[in-house]
Amino acid sequence: MIDHFSAHPDADGTRPLDHLTSGRVALVHEWFGATGGSENVFRQISNLLPDAERFVLWKDHDAVEPNLRESWLAQTPLRRTKAGALPLMPLVWRTLSRERFDLVISSSHAFAHTVRLGSAEHTRYLSYVHSPARYIWSPNFDGRGSNPLLALPRRVLQTVDVRLSRHVHGYAANSEEVRARIARYWRRDAVVINPPVDVEYFAAAPAADQSQSRDYLLGVGRWIPYKNFDLIIQIAEAARLPVVIAGSGPEETALRRAAERARVAVTFEVRPSKERLRRLYWGARALLFPVHEDFGIIPVEAQACGTPVVGLRRGGLLETVDNGETGFLVDSVDPHSFVPLVHRLPELSPERIQAHAAGFSEQQFAARMTGWIAEARR
Repeated sequence: MIDHFSAHPDADGTRPLDHLTSGRVALVHEWFGATGGSENVFRQISNLLPDAERFVLWKDHDAVEPNLRESWLAQTPLRRTKAGALPLMPLVWRTLSRERFDLVISSSHAFAHTVRLGSAEHTRYLSYVHSPARYIWSPNFDGRGSNPLLALPRRVLQTVDVRLSRHVHGYAANSEEVRARIARYWRRDAVVINPPVDVEYFAAAPAADQSQSRDYLLGVGRWIPYKNFDLIIQIAEAARLPVVIAGSGPEETALRRAAERARVAVTFEVRPSKERLRRLYWGARALLFPVHEDFGIIPVEAQACGTPVVGLRRGGLLETVDNGETGFLVDSVDPHSFVPLVHRLPELSPERIQAHAAGFSEQQFAARMTGWIAEARR
């Protein structure tokens, strides 16, 4: 056993993993985009293991991230189409490098957990899972891969996904929701380590916004169908409150058309900066989040600002929202079912909401990750 991966905790409860004196570590991630929750997790893991070699399928041209080793897939036109590259991903993860490593940690939401480097039998493989590939295992969540013509390819890829991951020694899931999927699809257990959220940044109110009246509702995220931004506009309309829609995505034209028909003011904030997003959170009466997410970092960011969340009683919100204390959860997607809860928002304490969000901090993530890695090495 190589016990140098275990270490005594620091004063803040984390174990320093960056002082390794022997043993090679590799970190692998799917494709690396400019922004995203999974990319942030990969960065945080990288901070814990700064001497590790880092591999990705490819890096988007607008992604500013140093020292990433791209796969051969990055040299092909397939880097521009995730759907086209998907069938090749298991092969890429098995032909990535012939180098030998003592520890390999993957950040996986497609096939990264199937990675195998070199041929050393003593290599320890760990995987932090954002979700088993949704477009393969649960396409009904967001529609990707739900075409009936793709049913047979999905079954083939499911078989490949399970078979090529038998060598993984330990899994961590980003939520109880994802842990249940890992058990259902892969027949494996996992520990739950919620992803890191920069709660300290969002909890610090912008000076000019200390006395915000919180007079609008807010929707934040990618403008794609399963995120239900059309429903957010309908909820605001039913509640007779203005709404701000922040983000970007292919649904922008359709959403702007819906906004023109709405009987309330709908304002669009396209690609807001982190600072601007914090101001939007602090100025909102509530974040509307009527979507089934694996975890959902955005609701935690909102709560760090003392802003309650009104969303669906599904997925990650069951873990990130304390129903009746830091927000309200709804079973129905009928926009009118949200209205009574929107009117109850003054009952909630911003201080209580912020305190709840603190449990999802980057420091908490670091402590849990280092503990999991050290335990898995024993």
